Amino acid sequence: MKTTLLTLTAAMAIGGAAFADGHASGDAAAGEDAFKNCTTCHWVQDADGNDIVGKKKPTGPNLYNVVGNAIAQSDYRYSKLMKAGTDAGLVWDEVSFVAYVQDPTGYLKEATGEKGRSKMSYKVRKEEDAVNIYAYLASLAPAN
Repeated sequence: MKTTLLTLTAAMAIGGAAFADGHASGDAAAGEDAFKNCTTCHWVQDADGNDIVGKKKPTGPNLYNVVGNAIAQSDYRYSKLMKAGTDAGLVWDEVSFVAYVQDPTGYLKEATGEKGRSKMSYKVRKEEDAVNIYAYLASLAPAN
């Protein structure tokens, strides 16, 4: 986990502009394909209640407008560890999102210093897929 965070932090330092203001460095089209694995538990529904991807699932939260926002932002029943992350001010930028989806519990423990477990047990195996999923979710976000 630390290796992943260090690698991503170094990449951010080198190419900081690519990560600024929620900008996604991945391929949104490839992320759309990779996101199909996520729809087992997640969906994307806009603020007006329109389903963009999938249908409401009882397992995981709606992932609409997560980019740049607090890591626990909906009425979903998050784990104590995820809530601790929100209390600590964690937001979904590319670095945090990629680290989280590759090791949800490990990322939250390291980022918060707290004990516990994430409710998300699935791990995205390839960093490239995680970056692309972030880009896809960013592409679905409302225009600011």
